[in-house]
Amino acid sequence: MNASELRDKNPDQLREDLVALKKEAFNLRFQQATNQMENTAQMRRVRRDAARVKTILSEKAAQAAVE
Repeated sequence: MNASELRDKNPDQLREDLVALKKEAFNLRFQQATNQMENTAQMRRVRRDAARVKTILSEKAAQAAVE
């Protein structure tokens, strides 16, 4: 997921993406705790994607406050 794709989405879609990413992060943490994780780089990708979504959401909120 890159920032330009996220900026094209509306805030509701971004919130849905964030919920999905949080669920995925939970599942990955669970896999890591039970030593079933195959790709450890996946956790980093999910964390960064979630942070990216949060950043875009806050940008959109700030822009709406200005308008």
